[in-house]
Amino acid sequence: MNHALDNMKSLDIYVDSIAQEEYEKIKDLLYPESKINANLLSFEFHLQNLDKLFKGASVNKDIFSLNYFSKTLSWKNNIEKILTQNPFEALVLTDINRNILWVNDGFTTMTGYPKNYAINKTPSFLQGKSTSQQTRTRIRKKLTTGLPFKEVIINHRKDQTTYKCEIHIFPLTKNNEVTHFLALEKQIA
Repeated sequence: MNHALDNMKSLDIYVDSIAQEEYEKIKDLLYPESKINANLLSFEFHLQNLDKLFKGASVNKDIFSLNYFSKTLSWKNNIEKILTQNPFEALVLTDINRNILWVNDGFTTMTGYPKNYAINKTPSFLQGKSTSQQTRTRIRKKLTTGLPFKEVIINHRKDQTTYKCEIHIFPLTKNNEVTHFLALEKQIA
């Protein structure tokens, strides 16, 4: 290791002593491995943050989509605040009768169902034999309060495997009346 450092110091001294036109002739030959390693390190650093960048872009896309609904339907809720202050993987927007109007890309990732399959269905299509009737009843009651709430439910993916889903439901209001519901969902262990 010391020998390599000595060689690098000697090379640095040599490079410092040559004329600019000589340097231009040999510059591509200098430290080829360090250039590669520097690029790889830079790429590794970028990869470490790539997931965070994609998540941020996805949240911004979801905010944009839901803000369109919000402006059209005159909700008083702060959609951006809801989405940035609460963790989620999937989003489900329903009307007051629980008919699904929109889902985000995370919904497909979590459930296996295409987005267009979910439209005009109720979220109950994700429920099955492993879903507790007591949980279903609690959710229906909480929907009538007009207050945000959390619940954990066993849902079924398209391939019929089950998963525990934490739902955080926000009633969306216009003129102090609930008109829609936004469910932020994430799979839990």
